[in-house]
Amino acid sequence: MATETENKPVVAGEEEKKVEAPAVEAAAAAAPAAADKPAEAAAAAAAGGGDTAADKKPEEKADAAPAAGGEGGDGATSSDAAAAPAKKEKEMKPTVHKANFEKDVVYLYQFTRTPMLPSISPFCLKVETWLRLAGLKYENIDHKLKLRSKKGQLPFVEVNGEEIADSTIIMQELATRYDKDLDAALTQEQRNIAHAMISMLENHLVWVVLSWRSKNTEQMLKGYKINLQHALGSRLPNALLNFFFKFQFSRKGAKKVKAQGLGVHKPEEIEEFGRKDLKVLSELLADKPFFFGDEPTTLDCVAFSVLAQIHFILDEVKYGLKEFMQENCPNLVGHVSRIKERCFPDWEDICTKLDLNAHIPKPEPETKENKEGADTEKTAEQDKNESEKELEKDNSNEKSEKKEEPEKVVEENKEKEEAAAK
Repeated sequence: MATETENKPVVAGEEEKKVEAPAVEAAAAAAPAAADKPAEAAAAAAAGGGDTAADKKPEEKADAAPAAGGEGGDGATSSDAAAAPAKKEKEMKPTVHKANFEKDVVYLYQFTRTPMLPSISPFCLKVETWLRLAGLKYENIDHKLKLRSKKGQLPFVEVNGEEIADSTIIMQELATRYDKDLDAALTQEQRNIAHAMISMLENHLVWVVLSWRSKNTEQMLKGYKINLQHALGSRLPNALLNFFFKFQFSRKGAKKVKAQGLGVHKPEEIEEFGRKDLKVLSELLADKPFFFGDEPTTLDCVAFSVLAQIHFILDEVKYGLKEFMQENCPNLVGHVSRIKERCFPDWEDICTKLDLNAHIPKPEPETKENKEGADTEKTAEQDKNESEKELEKDNSNEKSEKKEEPEKVVEENKEKEEAAAK
């Protein structure tokens, strides 16, 4: 797609060879808002040639040729003929990271959470927002930025043992499979407008944001409260991780922005481009709750995922586009809030606990159950003890009454004798 930076994807097995420093490079390009990240984009590598033959394993020649019987040549035996298709079918079986998958559950591979918003990648946030609007059952996989799709990208999903990469293709494919087209009610003219606006957002405004991030790496880390130790699952000190991140991200992010075309302009000129994009979006939205009426569409997902990158920056960090949007495009701020409330009721849990799956109900902790069981057992034991005490008390009273009864008879007889003597 035009929005993607094409780079050489990670070959299977390379993750095991990675050390902490390259992992920091993975975070360096994870933060940019440019495109659905290719693997080397996550490592901030120079642009390469995409999928190459070197990345793919050669096919077994024996599978392509018919099985032979032997030197005399009666041809393949029935067992050989049956074995060949079975072997080929086994080799063609797709390999996924989630081997024990549940049917029709979408497993989403994306970046880790931040305290300011669910993802600092607009493409990851776009897919998760769409999944929630579509009402599909999904689960985030915590991979600490170690995995990429076969195309070398994040985000990607796995569903029913099949991998789907690229945010736009993911949404289109899942919408077709599960009949979840958010744009079904749109006219052709509205679809054309949506396509144009999405292209502007993903091929232009996203790069405006990336330009600011690459020139202000320290402010970016502070603005989104990014903790690289958590993001990478690393034990290295944050100071060291931040140093590598700033060096790699600033240099390689700026290189990408320049290659895209925006990087040749001055920062104030680039910001002005972003302001014009925001103004166009604001005029299209007008006073409607969503871009095409009362229900959100694909354009709303994309707009939210990009505008959230601008809006949810710490107030202490000054960013011209955020200030412009707040002052001149309040309807866009309202739009972001509406999508947030509709799609992310668990936003606080996501951002405070950095929980990738805050939307999935958690089972009761075993310790709590054990404690409740212990309390129940303790209550039963207390009831038993109290019952025994009451029984003992009743027995004691009965014995006391029996003892007092003979004494009472003796006293009555004595009183009778004294009365007779008188």
